Amino acid sequence: VQLQASGGGLVQAGGSLRLSCAASVRTLSSYAMGWFRQAPGKGREFVAAISWSGGSTYYTDSVKGRFTISRDNAKNTVYLQMSSLKPEDAAVYYCAADHRSTSDFYRGGPIDYWGQGTQVTVSS
Repeated sequence: VQLQASGGGLVQAGGSLRLSCAASVRTLSSYAMGWFRQAPGKGREFVAAISWSGGSTYYTDSVKGRFTISRDNAKNTVYLQMSSLKPEDAAVYYCAADHRSTSDFYRGGPIDYWGQGTQVTVSS
């Protein structure tokens, strides 16, 4: 499984960005998907996860109400819509896939596949 993240860039505080993660996989619906981020000097942080069907979503508290994770299994793509961005949201964002459960994302379990990161910069 290869994951290609895109959509990062420079945005002003309060602005929006949509990240995409395209998966080279036969059936994306076999995988729970998620996003992590890593800011300079900090560890990798869970951001959001979505179940294989899209029926369940999970977010870290700091992004609830501002970020929305979604997926289009027909297009083998997962999205992260980010709104009301803050300078503290600036980081490299990574998408990930796991064939077990969304709990691996928010409980720190092992993740099967990682994509390369996409940089999000938020100016104040």
